[in-house]
Amino acid sequence: MAEPRTPARRAGAWKRYAPLAVIALGLAFAYAMGWQRYLSLDFLAESRESLLGFVDANYALALAGFTAIYALAVAFSFPAASVLTVFSGFLFGWFVGGVLVAFAATTGATALFLAARSAFGDFLRDRVGGRVKRLADGFEKDAFSYLLVLRLAPIFPFFVINIAPAFFNVSLRAYVAATFLGIMPGTFAYTYLGQGLDSVLVSAREAGTQVALSDLVTPQITIAFLALAVIAAVPTVIRRLRAGR
Repeated sequence: MAEPRTPARRAGAWKRYAPLAVIALGLAFAYAMGWQRYLSLDFLAESRESLLGFVDANYALALAGFTAIYALAVAFSFPAASVLTVFSGFLFGWFVGGVLVAFAATTGATALFLAARSAFGDFLRDRVGGRVKRLADGFEKDAFSYLLVLRLAPIFPFFVINIAPAFFNVSLRAYVAATFLGIMPGTFAYTYLGQGLDSVLVSAREAGTQVALSDLVTPQITIAFLALAVIAAVPTVIRRLRAGR
């Protein structure tokens, strides 16, 4: 017979899943309010002068506000990390914008990771075996290298990599370090694109066309990210080969 759910157990379950419930409700609320329209290059093109004017007049406030918005967008899995990174470069320059994004993105991703780990805990380990369990064991043993490669390679969506390590019992220290270092190359590449975006926006506006993020990200940039991921994976592969001897 199933063990009856006592009030204490129900309270524990609510406490466990509450962070994810807040994230889901927050994401739904943001879409219901239509906030996604502000996280686009079209909005940046329409508001470029007012945004730049606000940053010039309220630089410290703009930095703090943008950091908070970025961290919340990542924590609530709002699909706008790339566009916001371009925004950061446009508003603050590639270096300041890149540093800002690195800290904000790591903060938001860590909050989401902790929420997922609180809700799911050892879910994967307790319910699967075979190859998946071996993958989980390997991930846990070399979590930093595994996660660093995943962060460097633009293969999986950012929010997926934010949550996935929660299923593999990755330590908080490894998660934060690999996230912060792994997003650095992509972050500075996108803020550099953002810094040079003004002339593109002006030309597009004069021509009556719209600018998409895909117009800015070249195949060469994507290949460079993949190359970085391959380089990062080499030490892990070598250790695996030596361990198998």
